[in-house]
Amino acid sequence: MTESPKKQFVICIRNDDYPASLEPRKIYRVIEDADASSLNLLRIIDESGEDYLYPADYFIAIKLPRPAEEIFDVAA
Repeated sequence: MTESPKKQFVICIRNDDYPASLEPRKIYRVIEDADASSLNLLRIIDESGEDYLYPADYFIAIKLPRPAEEIFDVAA
């Protein structure tokens, strides 16, 4: 049995260059991307419903309770 990737969530704290794609104070799901991380970027599922790279300093990582994670899975 393979272990599923760890789910990571962040809160957007700024959207200076991406006002149509990111909403401050909104929770976003992070898609694991080692190459992006090495460049200080996060792959985020944004307002378009697609995943794009954004500066990591636009977000703060958070830990959601299990029931909240499940809601995000259903919404995705």
